[in-house]
Amino acid sequence: MQPTGVLESSKATNPVKELLNYGQSMWLDYIRRDLITSGKLKTMIDEDGLRGMTSNPSIFEKAIAESSLYDDVLKSLAARSDLDATGRFELIAIRDIQDAADVLRPVYESSKSRDGYVSLEVSPLLALKTQETIEEARRLWKAVGRENVMIKIPGTAEGLPAIRQAIGEGINVNVTLLFAQEVYEKVAEAHIAGLEDLAKRGGNLKKIAGVASFFISRIDSLVDSMINDKLKTATDAQQQALLKSLLGKVAIANGKLAYLRYQRLFNGPRWQALAAQGAQTQRVLWASTSTKNPAYRDVMYVEELIGPDTVNTMPPATIDAFRDHGKLRNSLTEDVAGAQNVMDNLARTGISIKEVTTKLTDDGVKLFADAFHKLLAAVEKNTQPQGKTA
Repeated sequence: MQPTGVLESSKATNPVKELLNYGQSMWLDYIRRDLITSGKLKTMIDEDGLRGMTSNPSIFEKAIAESSLYDDVLKSLAARSDLDATGRFELIAIRDIQDAADVLRPVYESSKSRDGYVSLEVSPLLALKTQETIEEARRLWKAVGRENVMIKIPGTAEGLPAIRQAIGEGINVNVTLLFAQEVYEKVAEAHIAGLEDLAKRGGNLKKIAGVASFFISRIDSLVDSMINDKLKTATDAQQQALLKSLLGKVAIANGKLAYLRYQRLFNGPRWQALAAQGAQTQRVLWASTSTKNPAYRDVMYVEELIGPDTVNTMPPATIDAFRDHGKLRNSLTEDVAGAQNVMDNLARTGISIKEVTTKLTDDGVKLFADAFHKLLAAVEKNTQPQGKTA
């Protein structure tokens, strides 16, 4: 079933659609066959100002395992003894990605290739393998055959050279699994260097787009758990107050400071030389923006990260919530000094943001790999010769 309310009628003013007035593009963190075939994706473009989509193995796994939407293609693939589960999944995913990209093509054209993208991920099993990631990015880019597609590459140490190489070959890249500001700087550097490589080859910089996907809520989930552990043993009232003041604050502060780096990195003579050739900045994209803690406002990670030249990719429930009661303001550049103060206070509590972001990156690589294995198992189960079981 389609998530409840994802296509409810727009109110007289739609906060989701109005995000664009603040320079932020809303992308959908979700893909499923019926969203495309029913016309609902087109409706979201018209009514909510949808500007793009992202996918991942977990989303595809749920769609394949929990619905009958893919029965036709799954049954047809049962006879393909030449394909393993990965090859079968790719055929399913590529069809959806191509069809979604075609629906979003008018957005791509009207925005002059700034928006209108659908993202497809390289195998998460390659997150620590540079050359294999480069080869898969090339292969998927060619297989999809759409200008308005981004290939997702993780922002691991091994992923950085792959990002530069892909951009340098004219492949749009969505860098995923970002948590640390320092890693983001390296990712932005890889994007800029890739554009310089492409320029040397005589490539068209106007056609290349990229985003750097910062995962937000996962930071608060881990930091809050560490704070709560410390609160169990803290006896000093001042220390307790300091710890409590940081609950639910670190992810947004980290995002604001990352955006400050974005503003600095995509400025100055080096960037201006590329911009003069039509290059566009690698926008910061806020991912993992659904609120995990029910004690927090359900649109907190949308309301507090609104600013120019950014993307927020939201799951359907978050879009529904923001459409219903989201409040708009230029929040991203508000009180940046306060954001730095949050990070300084976190260090005073003995919690290392570097250790937090390193753990989240390592965990993210494993979670994505686990989701991919689960996805392949679902494909294997449902492409047996007898077809999908009831």
